[in-house]
Amino acid sequence: MTKGVDLSIIIINWKSCAFVQQCLTSIFANAGDLTSEVIVVDNASYDGCEQMVKSQFPDVVFLQSEDNLGFAGANNLALSQCRGRNVLFLNPDTEIQGDALTKLVSGLESIPAAGMVGARLLNSDLSLQTTCVTTVPSILNQALSSDYLRKAFPKWRIWGMRPLFEAAQMPVPVEAISGACMVGRKQVIERVGGFTTDYFMYSEDMDLCVKITKLGWKIYYIPDASIVHHAGGSSSSRKESNFSSIMLRESVTRFMELHRGELYARFYRASMGLVAAGRILLLILALPLVIYSRGRQFITRAVSKWWGVLAWSLGRKVWVATPRASARVIEQKPKGGREADRSMQLVGATVNEERDARRSG
Repeated sequence: MTKGVDLSIIIINWKSCAFVQQCLTSIFANAGDLTSEVIVVDNASYDGCEQMVKSQFPDVVFLQSEDNLGFAGANNLALSQCRGRNVLFLNPDTEIQGDALTKLVSGLESIPAAGMVGARLLNSDLSLQTTCVTTVPSILNQALSSDYLRKAFPKWRIWGMRPLFEAAQMPVPVEAISGACMVGRKQVIERVGGFTTDYFMYSEDMDLCVKITKLGWKIYYIPDASIVHHAGGSSSSRKESNFSSIMLRESVTRFMELHRGELYARFYRASMGLVAAGRILLLILALPLVIYSRGRQFITRAVSKWWGVLAWSLGRKVWVATPRASARVIEQKPKGGREADRSMQLVGATVNEERDARRSG
């Protein structure tokens, strides 16, 4: 490993050429005195990103994958090519603000116990993106999770967001950070084997944080390092589709199997069934009270989503509608639905768009 390279920056592209261009421009404009290298991996999208990178950013290493390796696989591919002593996994829909890169690397290297650090993520309008730090999934925080409760009680420990609302100036230890921006020591990331590829979508970032913590390292939030995360802002405004709501819970189930045991994962699945049944009942009771057609449409969509979650919790085959795609079936496997039917693997743009919409979910 070349000691002179402070930071290797990895960006995974899937039909996000315009975002990649914007992201690279912000990197080179704000790299400061850091010695860095940038690696862009195209996940078989062939959207012109290669031509753009080679013509506008000739110093960037471009890797063209013939297959969609997914988020974890593509990052691991780039990781094997890195020369830096630190590695930044960066979403293409991000923009570096000021000296954020320098502050992230400095924060990581100045704290002996830090294995990985994350930035203060901002929405496109520069408002705070509250999912930039989070807590490890449990049955309790997943059962109580709702936009209303998070907004009403943002400092509850079960959300893991308290450091965001305490005006912290110094690095703060947290349980997990968003995969949109993760800076870690390369030797630590290699020791844990990089990203786990067991997930269909979601939870890879959480999984990496937990693996690093299990080695005795800590995860830190660097409050004075700001990065704009464009698609992350839309996650709060987009409607969660049936596909994403089910796949999110499928990934959490797999996470719990790996880190909390199969029995705990089964209890989690059952608890999601109870939550879904309760939500459906409340929505049906509320329907006669809603006069406006938009309100009725919202309730109808919500009932459909939670009905899908209920069916998933019972191990049923679930048909879900995906954007710009035909309905698809998620067939639950034995042993608590260990993973979604592999015939669904790499659905294409749908998977990646849903990931952007719920990147930190």
